[in-house]
Amino acid sequence: MQIDFHHAVTYVAARAAGFDHPEAEKTAYCAQYVDDAVKTGTIAFQNKALYDRICSAHKTLDYRNMEELANHRVWLPFHFLPGNAGKPAGSDPARHFVERVVCVKDSFVARDMIAACIGDRHKPYGLHRLGITLHTYADTWAHQGFAGIIHEINDIRDLKDESGAGLRPRDMLSRFFGKLFDQVAGKLVGNTLPLGHGAALCFPDLPYLRWSYQDSSGQTIPRDNTVDFLAAADAMCRVMKQYRAGTPGVLLTGLDAAYKGPMENLFRTVTDKEGEDRHAKWLEAIREGVFPFGPVELDYDPDGRKSWKSLALGTSKDAAEYPWDESFLTSDWKYFHDALLDHRFTLIHDILPNYNICAA
Repeated sequence: MQIDFHHAVTYVAARAAGFDHPEAEKTAYCAQYVDDAVKTGTIAFQNKALYDRICSAHKTLDYRNMEELANHRVWLPFHFLPGNAGKPAGSDPARHFVERVVCVKDSFVARDMIAACIGDRHKPYGLHRLGITLHTYADTWAHQGFAGIIHEINDIRDLKDESGAGLRPRDMLSRFFGKLFDQVAGKLVGNTLPLGHGAALCFPDLPYLRWSYQDSSGQTIPRDNTVDFLAAADAMCRVMKQYRAGTPGVLLTGLDAAYKGPMENLFRTVTDKEGEDRHAKWLEAIREGVFPFGPVELDYDPDGRKSWKSLALGTSKDAAEYPWDESFLTSDWKYFHDALLDHRFTLIHDILPNYNICAA
């Protein structure tokens, strides 16, 4: 999923769940910022204070994507949540590790992750962690069937656009790699893109797409992203209602028809290939009041002067040292990174071991 879903759809689902604008805006910012927090390391201040941050994503061509430890710390807890083959904790203990870490939509692992998030909602970064959790949860629909590690289980072939959108793997690789395509990019489809859904390119991320592929076992897998994305948004709405009530696991209703109708229409009709272009049209629809909460001005700035980083540190640019201001301690940018660390620690050290999964 891309920025149109993680930011705009998360915001709409939050409003449908009863969040007011500031709460929904904060949750949606965090849900998208998971994809944009690609830097790690120590922030140093001029008064000698220090703050250590972690990242929740790597860029596509980042060398860290080839490092097993980096994959365990980034792709597994934030994007390709291990699904334990859809089984509850304690089931099938002999199953191989690789099979356990394949992503499964709305898995038992995902539900434990949500319960842990709701259990910590009293923390000052509770909403920030909710946004991070929702990103990971939504990705279990888009990334189902793939694993966030380098392994042949991610090998696929016969990737097809079944919706008539005119997407061809060769053309998409050519656009992405430019002049390098004829030399190297053609070799990157299939078993040479073994991390996550690399070999499926952006097919899992396009809300309007129906597509299919043959998985590593030779089975043909049909996918309808509109159906999956709408189901993910509905489930997110239920989770946010549980969060508000403090009742994880309680069965609550999701999106009502007044939200589902416009949402499905946007999924099907906004067919731009680039996530940023689709995001702009979602923001326009929100400004025009197509949803029951009425017209809203919504924006997202990950690294400019209005970004959370800029507001927290006084600049969005990297520096050897930053001027100290006590407001940093309660800034959204710090709370987001606090929540990242809490989310990752809880998954890797508390939840996944219950499923016999040891991830860094």
